Amino acid sequence: MRAQPVGRGDQRSWLGRVRDALDALVRSSPARFAILVFSGLILITTLLLSLPIARAGEGRGTPLHDALFTAVSTICVTGLTTVDMATHWSPFGNAVIFLGMNIGGMGVLTLASILGLVISRRLGLRAKLIAASDTNPSRVHAGPVSERQAVRLGEVGGLLATVAVSTLSIEAVIMLGMIPSVLAQGYDLGTSMWYSAYYSVSAFTNTGFAPNPLGPVEFFDDYWFQSLMMLDVFLGSVGFPVIYALLRTWRTPRRWSVHVKLTLTTTVVLWIAGALTFLVLEYDNPDTYGRFGFGTTLYEAFFMSTMTRSGGFATVDMADLYGSSLLVADMLMFVGGGSASTAGGIKVTTLAVLFLAAYAEARGAPAMEAFGRRIPRDMLRLSVSVVLWGATIVAVSTVVITQISKQPLDFVLFDVISGFATCGLSTGLTAELPPEGKYVMAATMFMGRVGTVTLAAALAASQRRQLFKRPEERPIVG
Repeated sequence: MRAQPVGRGDQRSWLGRVRDALDALVRSSPARFAILVFSGLILITTLLLSLPIARAGEGRGTPLHDALFTAVSTICVTGLTTVDMATHWSPFGNAVIFLGMNIGGMGVLTLASILGLVISRRLGLRAKLIAASDTNPSRVHAGPVSERQAVRLGEVGGLLATVAVSTLSIEAVIMLGMIPSVLAQGYDLGTSMWYSAYYSVSAFTNTGFAPNPLGPVEFFDDYWFQSLMMLDVFLGSVGFPVIYALLRTWRTPRRWSVHVKLTLTTTVVLWIAGALTFLVLEYDNPDTYGRFGFGTTLYEAFFMSTMTRSGGFATVDMADLYGSSLLVADMLMFVGGGSASTAGGIKVTTLAVLFLAAYAEARGAPAMEAFGRRIPRDMLRLSVSVVLWGATIVAVSTVVITQISKQPLDFVLFDVISGFATCGLSTGLTAELPPEGKYVMAATMFMGRVGTVTLAAALAASQRRQLFKRPEERPIVG
């Protein structure tokens, strides 16, 4: 029998098999596909940043550990750095980072859903469920999809479009508002437009990279610029589902979902509580707020409270904070922002569910309730799992990096939580880590950005029906 030559039909068959394999992966495990996509983006960014053309001046490439760390920090929109972001990168390198911040800010699961749609030419039910889990605090419920959930699934396409449109629109408006402030610092129009665009993207994606050598400190007396940064960080951290709901029902707050109400309420409470705490703890610190008047100190306390939620910008040196303030910042960073947002952490709705569960237990109530709605008990299981996952990552990374660096625990814990929560604030420890410490921190950032969301989705998807129940027995707790 004569062998058939390899032709276009065989090539099409090979491409078809690859496409079918990817389609099967998207349908069977969208979360795993999302991790693969995210890892691929980090790999591509690392390779691009390693090229000599990406580095300014010296004509040689960036070391692998610094390129990988910057790539992870960019795609994970973390903001921690091991090089001087204002001077190390060439225009090509800055363009790669600028694009990477926007891609990372879109969210790993939202991006994966879009890519899955392109590959399979349809958004399958399970991919929609995963997309909904990244944009819906109720995550994915076990069992058949109800009619109400089916309606929400039908809105996923509109939500994905809202992600892109709202991101670009908000960044453009904030950029235009920042240009006069940058011009006032003496920069030319081209540089002012670049710095404003960079700051706008970096703030909305909650990355925290700064394009100028002095960073936000250069705009310390410009309350307009700092206020735009806080607004940008807030909009990025509340989450796309909240933005989507506000755009559609901003005139009728009573129609807001429990997720929107919980997110906004918890965010505002933490913002005010954090600002007042920083004000009380740092008002007499001569290295931070002690040298300013009350008005400036109050404003900067609110700025600090905003940025510790995942913004990553700072107008004071984090290493100069009192230990008590570092601990408060640790707690705020660990919580992070809203679900399906550019912020990291365990998310404000996770914290809200835990408090609602404790409140219901204290009252002896049979179920958790909020804003006239009952919250399913499986939300508590997911919330506890996410918190334990985050605490385990932080604990292990802290032990390893403390052993590697031999630095004080409060500084190590601060930078590790900042990495896990993709915040980007640093005491200066991260930049001084040896290569092995940078790899550990990069892994911490990756697991913090991808892990909590995919863990929740995987746990929800893994729920299965069981036709029997084992005998119940209550252990002693507390």
